[in-house]
Amino acid sequence: MELKDTAAIVTGGASGLGKATATMLADAGAKVAIFDMNEEMGEAVARELGGIFQKVDVASEDSVKAALDAAEDAHGTARVLVNCAGIAPPMKTVNRDNEPHPLGAYRKVIEVNLIGTFNMIAQFAARLVLLDPIGEERGVIVNTASVAAFEGQIGQAAYASSKAGVAGLTLPVARDLSQHQIRVMTIAPGIFWTPMLAGLPEAAQESLGKQVPHPSRLGRPEEYAMLVQSIVANPMLNGEVIRLDGAIRMAPK
Repeated sequence: MELKDTAAIVTGGASGLGKATATMLADAGAKVAIFDMNEEMGEAVARELGGIFQKVDVASEDSVKAALDAAEDAHGTARVLVNCAGIAPPMKTVNRDNEPHPLGAYRKVIEVNLIGTFNMIAQFAARLVLLDPIGEERGVIVNTASVAAFEGQIGQAAYASSKAGVAGLTLPVARDLSQHQIRVMTIAPGIFWTPMLAGLPEAAQESLGKQVPHPSRLGRPEEYAMLVQSIVANPMLNGEVIRLDGAIRMAPK
């Protein structure tokens, strides 16, 4: 899939992995639409990249439909979707006061990370199937899981299960969409520098980075974007989850 003049959508594109991916896509000549809840940051990134911004709740069918309509009006039907939107509030199954994990908090993580990812996929693909293929494919979807899907840590029950769900939907959705010549891939990042980690002291960031066997540092958002670019470019990458983690295997805490 060539990126030049191709319409692309990045959820969570206002910061972190999503912003780096949106920047890569724009630099490659794509017409980028950023879907995010952070209006101020999203608008700023869209202006910087010459794209458009839409405030989107990915877990809402109506919100996603309206945003896809606006993106289509601006750039035409998108052929590339990168799902980076996600939340990761830490919370134990039973807390120090012997209180259970609030079900509403668990449900919110599942709604954003898993249901939101699937909602974007389904609505995006339903529009994409109406386009003619370019060569041997119509388009590409890249999702974001996490190494927590496989080695969830203490306090990550909600986050890890949501990301395990994203990993688990990758192959069946790729099989579903194969008849329409749409590829589906998922990246499972390890410990990356993102706004969630930016608030930690520098010593804490360095300590986290040293847990990575090689290279012994935090991953850079640009390295995530590099893998997205490779996935888009390589037509045989389909139905798989790729760990991008420097060979780390997460400890319990």
